[in-house]
Amino acid sequence: MPIPSEKFREMGAKELDVQRAELSEELFRLRFQIAAGQLEGLKRYREARRDLARVNTLLGELERAAKKETHGS
Repeated sequence: MPIPSEKFREMGAKELDVQRAELSEELFRLRFQIAAGQLEGLKRYREARRDLARVNTLLGELERAAKKETHGS
């Protein structure tokens, strides 16, 4: 089951980095399951890809906000 976006928004940058690493590892394992013909992994693969995209989006937002604070505008 995908993780709701609200859960990700509650996390800090370090937690999001950990989530990104975990999701990348999971995607790596799921690719092997799919290649081996185990279609059960396909649904979770799609969910994990979307979760990873959410995490990357939030990390980008945090990075842009930090740059904005640093540059003063």
